Amino acid sequence: MADQLIRATAADGGIRVVGVTTTRLVDIARQRHGLSYVATAALGRAMTAGLLLVSSMKKPESRVNIRIKGNGPLGGLMIDAGLDGTVRGYVEQPHVELPPNADGKLDVGGAIGQDGYLYVIRDVGHGYPYSSTVELVSGEIGDDLTHYLATSEQTPSALVLGVFVGENGVEIAGGLLLQVLPKAARDDLLITVLEERLAALTGFTPLLQAGKSLPQIFDQLVGDIGLEILPGSQIVQFSCRCNRDRMLGALKLLGIDELKDMIEVDKGAEAICHFCNQAYQADCQQLQGLIEKLELEQAKSAN
Repeated sequence: MADQLIRATAADGGIRVVGVTTTRLVDIARQRHGLSYVATAALGRAMTAGLLLVSSMKKPESRVNIRIKGNGPLGGLMIDAGLDGTVRGYVEQPHVELPPNADGKLDVGGAIGQDGYLYVIRDVGHGYPYSSTVELVSGEIGDDLTHYLATSEQTPSALVLGVFVGENGVEIAGGLLLQVLPKAARDDLLITVLEERLAALTGFTPLLQAGKSLPQIFDQLVGDIGLEILPGSQIVQFSCRCNRDRMLGALKLLGIDELKDMIEVDKGAEAICHFCNQAYQADCQQLQGLIEKLELEQAKSAN
C-alpha cells in the first residue's frame, strides 16, 4: 500500500489534524543509505515530521528543511520535504547502533544527543526563506519539534512520530500532527480534553500495528469534536531532485585548476548525493568540457 497523507479539521476549524504513513519511503531511505536500526528510526521520524510540517504551507513549490545537530554518535541529520509529497534525507553516521533505551525502544535520543540544536527552514519558493533555531529538548525529534512549534511558531501542537524496524526492514512508520489554531486556543476545556487523549496514546506505531487507519485514529482523538476529514489523500514518497546535470554544475564550481587535477590524477570524478546516496561519474571528456566552458566564460568577462 502506498504511503499517504490525510488532512482533517475539528471544532469548527479550530483544530487542524494531519496524519501520514511513511513505511515504504522510510524503508527506501534505509536501503539507500545502509542505515542501522537506530539511524533508520531517527531519519524516519525526521522525514515523517517534515511531511507533516510542510502540509500546512500554501504555495505548490513550498519546502521544509529540518536539520538536527546533537552531541550524540549519530552526528546529525538533514531532511528536505516538499508540499508535493516528496521527501529525502540523510544522517551523518548511518551505521551507528546503540542498545535499546530504558523503555526497550530504539534509543534515538541517545543517538542524537540532548545537547545541540534543531534548525527549521520554511521556503515558499521565492523571497527569503523563514528560518528558526531552537535548542534540543530530548533528541527524540518529536519532542524537539513540538518545542519548536510552541516557541518559534507559537502554535500549541502535538507531534507523534513512530518507526518500527524489524529484521527485514521497516514494518511500520508514520506520524500525526495536531494543532490548536487561534480560534480554539482559548478554550481551556477543549485543550484539557485533547491533552488527556494525547497522553493516553501509547505511541503511533502501535495504532498502525493494530490495523487502525488514519481516519480511525483521527476519530479516536477528535471524532466527537466535529471531525471533518478533508477530501482526497496525498501520496508521499522518497524522491531526490539530484541528476547528472546538477552534478556537473557542482563540479564546475570547483574551478579550472581542480578540474585539471581530477583529469591528471584521478582520470575522472565521482560525486555522491548526500540525500539519496546516488553516485554520478564524470569522465575526462566531460571534465574537459567543463574546463572549456569556464575558459570561455573567463574570456567573455575579460572583454
